[in-house]
Amino acid sequence: MQTWAERFPELFAPGYWTWGDLDVRFTTEEPPDDLISNVHVVARTAGGIVVCGNDLGWRFLPGGTREPGETIEQLVHRELLEEAGARLAGPMTWLGAHRAVHRRPAPYRPHLPHPISYWATVVADVVIEQEPTNPEDGEQVTEVLVLPPDEAIAYLDAQPDGVMGPIVGLAQAMELV
Repeated sequence: MQTWAERFPELFAPGYWTWGDLDVRFTTEEPPDDLISNVHVVARTAGGIVVCGNDLGWRFLPGGTREPGETIEQLVHRELLEEAGARLAGPMTWLGAHRAVHRRPAPYRPHLPHPISYWATVVADVVIEQEPTNPEDGEQVTEVLVLPPDEAIAYLDAQPDGVMGPIVGLAQAMELV
């Protein structure tokens, strides 16, 4: 039987994110909570998976960066509201994380783990209740779509250098969506 890394080699291969100057590698192992700096959500609704687009043309799963003192659940609640106008409607299931090794000498924000952090992904049921709140200091979400998993993957794969399409594919293969 194939491992997840063998089934999804592009997701599990070592990579480099130029925009953050990060060396990354995906894992399904859950790291210590205090090393998680970011979380994205494979957000399930009755109609499919929630995907977002912003004013810069980026396509992504809702999620973002942890604030000082914020729990993972608080982070997920906040980011779902900010980016998708959604609320958590059930428990979160761990999917995996990108282990990031930062090449920069200091963290992006002082409270974040450095030089190693994890960009986690969870799967959860959500309900879309309103427009995204789009706080001024965050990215401006211009599109929130609910798509069947295969269409969500195709939408996310249209993002150059994106990793979120394969993440939804992994969730689908694990029968989490």
